Amino acid sequence: MGYGFTDSPEEADLILYNTCAVREHAEQRVLGNVGALKHYKRRKPDLIIVLAGCMTQQPQVAQRLKKSYPHVDIVVGAGAWTQLPELIYQKMVHGSRYIHEEQEPENTGIVEGLPTRRDGVYKAWVSVMYGCDNFCSFCIVPYVRGRERSRRPGDILREIEELVEDGCRDITLLGQNVNSYGKGLEEGLNFAGLLRQINGIPGDFRVRFMTSHPKDCTHELIDAMAECEKVCSHLHLPVQCGSDRILREMNRHYTVGEYLALADYARQRIPDLSLTSDIIVGFPGETYEDFRQTLDLIRRVEYDALYTFLYSRRSGTRAAALPDPVPEAEKSAWFRELLAVQDEIGRRRLDAQAGKVLRVLPEGPGRGEHILTGRSDSNFLVEFPGDESLVGTFCQAEITGAEKWCLLGEVQTCAQAKR
Repeated sequence: MGYGFTDSPEEADLILYNTCAVREHAEQRVLGNVGALKHYKRRKPDLIIVLAGCMTQQPQVAQRLKKSYPHVDIVVGAGAWTQLPELIYQKMVHGSRYIHEEQEPENTGIVEGLPTRRDGVYKAWVSVMYGCDNFCSFCIVPYVRGRERSRRPGDILREIEELVEDGCRDITLLGQNVNSYGKGLEEGLNFAGLLRQINGIPGDFRVRFMTSHPKDCTHELIDAMAECEKVCSHLHLPVQCGSDRILREMNRHYTVGEYLALADYARQRIPDLSLTSDIIVGFPGETYEDFRQTLDLIRRVEYDALYTFLYSRRSGTRAAALPDPVPEAEKSAWFRELLAVQDEIGRRRLDAQAGKVLRVLPEGPGRGEHILTGRSDSNFLVEFPGDESLVGTFCQAEITGAEKWCLLGEVQTCAQAKR
């Protein structure tokens, strides 16, 4: 349509925010930023402002935008991005405002074959499925992203083949729950089978994936990870909590014992596995004893890293109606206690990498002159001396030490990536 990019809001003819609905804090930031745009609109009446994504698919949010943010011209959900050119055209020609207010998510189909503009050369993200059927009691995602829908394997394989031919070396497969890939497909292919097919694509590249739900993580999937040399030895397996009682309230459909058995099997089959997880602290009704069980789980598994969150209430979810008697200050104290435990474990896990030789893909400059940074196949962040010509080239790096958040290394050999 003739649009180009600018870093200056003052120069923009169109400003688009793509939003997330997972946490309330993100929504408040969006509303604050969008509210500030009314000054640009006042100075430039023809400016088109678009708000898109999951956040807008909540009916109460769409109503609020309609009534309280009249300077926003177009509000669409996560699945309406294919309509954007048409909606922008209608606004330019007729001045018509469009606010999506339907209760059901718009993204009921999968559109293939549209051009993609990627920010980088060596890393790419490829969606393999959309939506979620799990309805965890704390999560709004199934309500705004719709039911699970898998892309056809041929379309996924074709996209990855093109990426590899263009020089991409690190590909992350995405989905709200990649482990349930394949439901409803005529091909009868599950996620483990998809990994094996991707592994068969010629070229020097590696594959990651997220996010995995423990209830759908199978021995077959772990076996595929162990046997496919292009699949990274990193598993992000969100446990959320170490209390069976709270897991039932969360509607997670597994027990702590089942989760531990799965983690043990993964570590047995993939000795150099890096295991990471998500933890929610302060779920409604959680007691300190429940929280202590989470600490016990963390100490038992010894995660390489955790993504930790204080519970964020989401209107429209089952958890939002649960009694929540624990004060926020107490939850924050629990949170700090959890971070202290994980910091000690994470540091020990990093220190244990010293002396190992890891395959690392340099992604760009690190901290300091002539320092590169990249990730290993096991997802550790590594910094090492090197020239920028090595970016995008797989290197063997000997780990010489560790800092709080990353490993330090020295390059041994590099195999020039084919372009």
